[in-house]
Amino acid sequence: MESFEQLTKRQQNVYDFIRDKIRGRGYGPTVREIGEHFKIRSPNGVVCHLKALEKKGLITREANRSRAIQLAGDPLGGRGLPLAGRIAAGVLHEAIEQDEEIDLGRMFDTDDRDLFALEVSGESMIEDQIADGDYVVVRRQSTARKGQIVVAITDEGEATLKRWFPEKGRVRLEPANASMKPIYVKNAKILGVLVGVVRKVD
Repeated sequence: MESFEQLTKRQQNVYDFIRDKIRGRGYGPTVREIGEHFKIRSPNGVVCHLKALEKKGLITREANRSRAIQLAGDPLGGRGLPLAGRIAAGVLHEAIEQDEEIDLGRMFDTDDRDLFALEVSGESMIEDQIADGDYVVVRRQSTARKGQIVVAITDEGEATLKRWFPEKGRVRLEPANASMKPIYVKNAKILGVLVGVVRKVD
């Protein structure tokens, strides 16, 4: 979801340029390209605008990667995402690695190596509109905000899709199904955070 609150005119123009490049050719501009387009001589001047857009939640950037500017919440790009396996949206269950790809058209930026897909098994997230057989798209990261839907791994190596609630001395993995109870674990590792859900319609 795009938000343009409190953008300066130059920040808006830079954002529009980034968005047009990503949508037009599938990847973002370099700092140099932005500088040349807007006649900004100093790379630091460009970086200041990028930091402002990042802080306002409109773009994301990855350190040490060329052309790593992406639109937050509006990724566009190639066609295949790695299908990493099946994830339990029910009881805890082992995550199975798979070497396949799932075609999600132009909905997600498949050049983003931090995105992967999982097939959902179970009904524990049904009240968040995530059903058995759906595919979830996950951004690989090790931290999450309280209440975000995450792929979490316990010390026993079991994986599940739940809402993340760190508590004193434990973690509560909360289902979105009134008939199911939360899972409490002492230690849990976040593999990634949910960014999208794809439902296969026959």
